Parts: sequence; structure tokens; C-alpha cells
Amino acid sequence: MVISQSLLEYIDQLDVSSIPEERKPVLGQLSNYIQSQLDAGNPINLNYICTHNSRRSQFSQVWSQFMALHFGLEDVTSVSGGVEVTACNPRTVDSLRRAGFEIPEMDGDNPVYPVSVVDDSIILTLYSKLFDNDFTLEDNYAAIMTCSHADENCPFIPNADVRIPLNYEDPKAFDDTPDESKMYDERCKQIATELKFVYSQVI
Repeated sequence: MVISQSLLEYIDQLDVSSIPEERKPVLGQLSNYIQSQLDAGNPINLNYICTHNSRRSQFSQVWSQFMALHFGLEDVTSVSGGVEVTACNPRTVDSLRRAGFEIPEMDGDNPVYPVSVVDDSIILTLYSKLFDNDFTLEDNYAAIMTCSHADENCPFIPNADVRIPLNYEDPKAFDDTPDESKMYDERCKQIATELKFVYSQVI
């Protein structure tokens, strides 16, 4: 996989030592799940879940799939979903573009954005969907709850091997403010850094 120079530079400046110690136990749960599936020779299916599948879960899906490829884990499928269908927020898409991903403009109420790293090498598509509306749910998977609202309002996730409460603050609070881009980029970077740490722990 050829990676754009801008994306490589973005990854290189992600400092995993900046992750607070109190975040590492829950990140370790995700690393341990990936490692256990790898050791057992099973496919690794990861479902990142947020209420609207618009911001945090979309960031997480992209960075999880990309970091898996970056660290040489080819049998990882990262998806995302919500408890309501809305759309992948354009601010989320813009932030991922600033990080170095190639994502074209798309139209529609719930556009499907192809995400690539360079030369149209698509790694996944982004769009809003329900968490139980994906092919990976035919097999066991890890349900990673990226927002507290979804975590509290989805008491049962069918077919999940494990449920991991990897909650993030919602950048939506800064929509249409002077700090909008800054806060989306901050959340994008936090998620990228933490998932870099997760995959760096897998042998």
C-alpha cells in the first residue's frame, strides 16, 4: 500500500506518550481483543458505535482500518454504525482530508464517501448506518462504544464478543463556532493517536 507523504507525516507526529495513563486500560482491552483474535487465527471484526454514526465513530473506523494496514494487519475489518441514521458529517470528512486522506466531494442526504490514501487505493467507505446493518455482524466482533449516549442506550449489542467503552467528547458542540475546525482536528488527532497506540501493542 502506497501512502501519501502528507499522511505519513501526520502519523509520524502522533505522540502515543501523550495518552493519559487513565485511558490506557480501555485501550488495552481493544489491543488484547485484536491480539486474541490474531492468535486464534480468526478474522478481526471491529464495530465502532456512536449515536448518529456521524463524527466519532466515523473517525474511529477510518483510523482503525488505516492503522491496521499501516502495522501490517491485513485481516482486520473496521466498520461503524449508530442507533440512528443521519449522515457522515461534512466537518468530519474535512478533518480527515486535512489529516491526509483523499476523499472526494459527494452529494445526497446520506452520501457514501470513498476514503483512499493515494492513487485511488480505497480502504473503506463512509456513510451513516445502523450498527447492526453490516455484513461483519454475521460473525463475532468487538463493539467499541465511542460515545457515552450510545453506550448507555444500547444495553445489548447482539453477536458481540466484547463491548469496549472507548468514549470520546463530541466535536459537535463546536459546530458553527470559530473553533470548529480546531476541535474536529483535535478529536481526529486524539482518535488517531490512541488507535496508533492500540495497534502498536499487537505483536
